[in-house]
Amino acid sequence: MARLLAVVEGGERSTLAVLALEALRKAAARRNQPIALELRGAPGANPLAEDAIRDAGAVLLVGAGDLDARRFGALRPVRAAIEEVLTDVDGVLDRALADAAAAPAAPAAGIPKTIVAVTSCPTGIAHTFMAAEGLQAAAQALGHAIRVETQGSVGARDTLTGSEIAQADLVLIAADTGVDRARFAGKRVYATTTKAAIRDGKGLIATALAEARVQPAAGADSGAAPPARPEAAERQAGAYKHLMTGVSFMLPFVVAGGLLIALAFAVGGIDAMAPGNAGTLGYALGQIGAKGAFALIVPALAGYIAYSIADRPGIAPGMIGGMLAANLQAGFLGGIAAGFIAGYTTRFLNRHIRLPRNLEGLKPVLILPLLATTLTGLLMIYVVGVPVAAALAALTGWLKGMQGASALVLGLVLGGMMAIDMGGPINKAAYASAAALLSSGVDAPMAAVMLGGMTPPLGLALATRLFPARFTAPEREAGGAAAVLGAAFITEGAIPFAAADPLRVIPALVAGSSVAGALALTLGVTLKVPHGGLFILPIPNAVTHLGAAILALVAGTVVTAVTVGLLKKGAAGAASGA
Repeated sequence: MARLLAVVEGGERSTLAVLALEALRKAAARRNQPIALELRGAPGANPLAEDAIRDAGAVLLVGAGDLDARRFGALRPVRAAIEEVLTDVDGVLDRALADAAAAPAAPAAGIPKTIVAVTSCPTGIAHTFMAAEGLQAAAQALGHAIRVETQGSVGARDTLTGSEIAQADLVLIAADTGVDRARFAGKRVYATTTKAAIRDGKGLIATALAEARVQPAAGADSGAAPPARPEAAERQAGAYKHLMTGVSFMLPFVVAGGLLIALAFAVGGIDAMAPGNAGTLGYALGQIGAKGAFALIVPALAGYIAYSIADRPGIAPGMIGGMLAANLQAGFLGGIAAGFIAGYTTRFLNRHIRLPRNLEGLKPVLILPLLATTLTGLLMIYVVGVPVAAALAALTGWLKGMQGASALVLGLVLGGMMAIDMGGPINKAAYASAAALLSSGVDAPMAAVMLGGMTPPLGLALATRLFPARFTAPEREAGGAAAVLGAAFITEGAIPFAAADPLRVIPALVAGSSVAGALALTLGVTLKVPHGGLFILPIPNAVTHLGAAILALVAGTVVTAVTVGLLKKGAAGAASGA
């Protein structure tokens, strides 16, 4: 009997996707029908093995999108909605098997390629290196040579050389932030997200080899050549990726400024930054942090949002718009608005201004900065600045005045968001919002976010010790690594556990993180630094109400561990999935 392949796309409906997957598994088992299942875009993603695809006789695609159907060769996929599977799984199977191709397609003999890649995520920690490892393992399995440059939290590592780029058959960019592509001019480029590289490296490489497009030279007419990023990847990027690029470049200013202000208070006391203390070390540190680093937060955010949209010509208009937002008291909300206005204005002008070839070089250095800055500045002053400043003032006042139930609810929401997708869009949305609020002097949400983000891996590490029978031997060994990652505020340390048993583990993670976030805000914990985990707690004045912060973290960790122990089955059940 020919094997049936079923690919289920979860996306934002991950719970329904897992249920549909299990329904297909059970229905196929009742029929003694061999089936190989793949879950995409949801916790627990498991790409199909190459031998399963080679031996298949039918393909069922469940959900929206193309689900990378090209890898199935001549097999004609049958499509179904998730709701169809949940309501009539047998009918869906009948339709898929009846429409099966007569014979499986033989995979085309691949010619080894030379690939160079760049990976990057907003914080430059976990997803950056997980994506690099995914691409390296996939290329090795497919017989391709690959070199990966990681643009992480300490800058670029294993930087690609000019000769390596020149010799490459493909440039693959797996990034959640903007990456400078000027050095790839003339090369075939494919851009996507880090999640795609982590989830299905082999499928990504196959798609990239088929769909990559030539990167135009810097300053070339963008309408004269195909875009370097394919349309599907362009849609996938969108406003979220532009915002995350801005956040990524903004974070070093927030970290440096927050730590310097904390050190100023540690050296000179609570009044270290008062004018009367001018000339002291505490005052100097405070000036560097508050008047230097913090003053550049909003311009950096706006400038690199614009850079992500319009490349280098967008940086100057974006930063100038961000500075105007700061001067108009519009804060990070105004900076976000300025970045998008500057970016899309610059891109529009770049596409529609036509100059003789010998004058084309004037566009990026003279015409675009002048026109885009003028338009952005006028819009910020006369249209955007005042209403956004009023909205920010209202938001800031509400957040600073939070007490009781409002603090409890916000803490529950922010903490829970950090655990839902462990480094995905929901997690990053909570983190980016809290980090941006630091520039406006609102530092309570950051405490809820960091403590809520540390709880999942710490709770799972504790659960492997309290309930060892609930975990497989490899999971118990991974508990130690999860503890270290959790201590460093790397929520992604919980991903392997959640992927193995999402329906039981993820609710436990959300419960613990919500408790940690709610306790942090209710007890008045604030945090001036957007990263570092346990390692920044000893820094004087970086955290207020340190004892309460530790209590919130411990409580969230224990809730996660106990809930995991109550929900999970034994190791055999955990290993087989939900």
